[in-house]
Amino acid sequence: MPQFFLNKRLIILLVSIIVLVALIGFSLRERNKLSWPEQFVKDTTGWAQSLVSKPTNYIAGFFENLQDLQNTYNENKELKSRLDNLVSLEAQVQALKKDNEDLRAVLGEEKTLRDFEPLPATVIGRNPDRWHEMIIIDKGSLNGIKKNMAVVTANGLIGKIKNVNKFSSTVQLLSATDPKNRISAIVQGKTKVYGLVEGYDKEKKLLMVKAIPAGAEIEKGQTVITSGLGGIFPEGLLVGKVVEVKPDQYGLNLTALVEPGADFYDIKNVMVTKKIMREADVTDLTDGKEEGS
Repeated sequence: MPQFFLNKRLIILLVSIIVLVALIGFSLRERNKLSWPEQFVKDTTGWAQSLVSKPTNYIAGFFENLQDLQNTYNENKELKSRLDNLVSLEAQVQALKKDNEDLRAVLGEEKTLRDFEPLPATVIGRNPDRWHEMIIIDKGSLNGIKKNMAVVTANGLIGKIKNVNKFSSTVQLLSATDPKNRISAIVQGKTKVYGLVEGYDKEKKLLMVKAIPAGAEIEKGQTVITSGLGGIFPEGLLVGKVVEVKPDQYGLNLTALVEPGADFYDIKNVMVTKKIMREADVTDLTDGKEEGS
């Protein structure tokens, strides 16, 4: 009797294995339609997943929304702080503007050396043999361009108008080797230090600001701008930043090596600064001794 039950269990096990293998083979074959047990299992599983995922996604989204609200609150707080600072700065600017207008009225000065009209132009020519000396722009005398006007890019001063035609002009770059190419400049610091932008070190690719008094205190990183004292260039045009200071060849003055703010090699669009002159300036100018002729 025990032997019979043992054989019966073995037979049931074998039949079960055969049925399982048959079901697996049946489920793996390509079919256009699932059987109802498979559909039931899939539907049940999908419903259970949906039942779990919806509350989970809702809770996760709730906490994400809380985090977004917190971030928005912090950003709003920071923006309000900046807005308060902006209002304060605007008030200071208005006060300074009013003081400036009052001082000009007292002194009888309606315009300053900073007053100039920008004339945009495009580079249309460049001689490969004189790449670091001259460029040609598409604006001339018909556009109001005149000799010795300053020419700048978005990054700073690059040179001045050398020759003017009706429809085009030639710009002499600060990197040109011309002893007459001198520009009055200021080294900004605790005290203003005056000098002349005169010469260009081609090896170091640095401008040279000469005629600086020997006792002047100049540090690396100080900004150099045009002074406007020559009567032709406006005041405040960026020249560059000081990288080195050394005595001149005679030891009487200092020479500052300045990294140009503008790129003399890659120039496409420029701005010619047409200075707005006062009547007194016209009679006082001596054809710009410091800016060159």
